[in-house]
Amino acid sequence: MKLIKSWTCPSCNRAIATAYCPDCGETTSVEELTVRGLFDRALRAFSTVEGRLLRSFRALLTAPGALTVEYVRGRRIHFVGPFQLFLFANVLFFAMQSLTNTNIVSSTLDSHLHLQDWSAFAQAQVAHRLAATHTTLKSYTPFFNKAVVLNAKSLIILMVLPFAGLLLTLFYHSRQPVFAHVVFSLYFYAFLLLVFCVSLAIAAVEQLLGGGGLSSARMDNILTAVNLVACAVYLYIATGKVYGATGLMRIFKVVMLAIAVEAILLGYRFVLFMITLYTT
Repeated sequence: MKLIKSWTCPSCNRAIATAYCPDCGETTSVEELTVRGLFDRALRAFSTVEGRLLRSFRALLTAPGALTVEYVRGRRIHFVGPFQLFLFANVLFFAMQSLTNTNIVSSTLDSHLHLQDWSAFAQAQVAHRLAATHTTLKSYTPFFNKAVVLNAKSLIILMVLPFAGLLLTLFYHSRQPVFAHVVFSLYFYAFLLLVFCVSLAIAAVEQLLGGGGLSSARMDNILTAVNLVACAVYLYIATGKVYGATGLMRIFKVVMLAIAVEAILLGYRFVLFMITLYTT
């Protein structure tokens, strides 16, 4: 056991003979005033965070619903919180998008104008916006495309909220507190972002081998189907664990949630279009 020299707590101004002050939790800072002390503290902090993060990702992928159950029951010290894990997954997802030079949750202006279900509406809105700002489509397009990617990163949390609302509606009789549905939704979307990362990696490898990647309708359809199946499996296991869902109603609710995932993604792209259009 390492002996701790007596030190004075700077917050309580009392003599302490332990590593931490029993009153306020302050720690001795004598060793931290050296380069080695600072390095050791940073290494301990990183190891603690890294261990919790890896443990959380492992549970997210191998035990759907377990993180929500643990969080709701108050057993949280060994795992990263739902919002933090969602942010980590978000960082990984957008890093993967940058590496593969592809976008899943956001669309270019050209796509909004010609390839989306709301293209006719988008054309009218863009024409009105260009007239109001006295600019041309050619000069405006690069500003829109850059801004929509940034908005997609910062506003992706918007997809979590309607999904949590649907969970509340479908599992109203489970008597789970409202925040439990939000926690479930955050963990689920963290899982979904990791699934997207895998899809981007597969598409990039296929493109390197001479395929069309996500620009290929065949590859896009295959990966979309795989993503939906992965989501359905996750939701089937997780809803049983968190809400105690069983039987045919469990299957029905999982199908509803899986369909909602795709609908929310489309809605998110439309919301991004409107927000970006009227903020650039």
